[in-house]
Amino acid sequence: MNARLSWVIVDCDDPERLATFWGQLLERTVTWRRGPYVFLDGEGAGLGFQRVAEPRQGKNRVHVDLNADDPHAVAARVVELGGSRAPGYEAGGFLVMADPEGNEFCVLPEQGIELDEDGVATYPS
Repeated sequence: MNARLSWVIVDCDDPERLATFWGQLLERTVTWRRGPYVFLDGEGAGLGFQRVAEPRQGKNRVHVDLNADDPHAVAARVVELGGSRAPGYEAGGFLVMADPEGNEFCVLPEQGIELDEDGVATYPS
């Protein structure tokens, strides 16, 4: 049996808004729209957005990690595009950001991180 990850779908209030945010951040373009769905192109797993009636509640149970040569530059871009630093992570550890609807994701350095026994991350200088 061969299974592979093909799509990550984000439930949201405004699929167009999130597709624009993520498309600009990841340099992907919208390839398909239908009903409550908007999908972005790109290598690897696809990224789609689905309009749902229920608002997000609590912490994400699943999140994506992005790798970047300069995580802090990516974090600045996230804020420029309408995202933010995720509440509760201002003190450091993982660089956790949030898209415009509050969906959390991590920005990791390409060269990797160190984790202590509690799972707290230290980014290379």
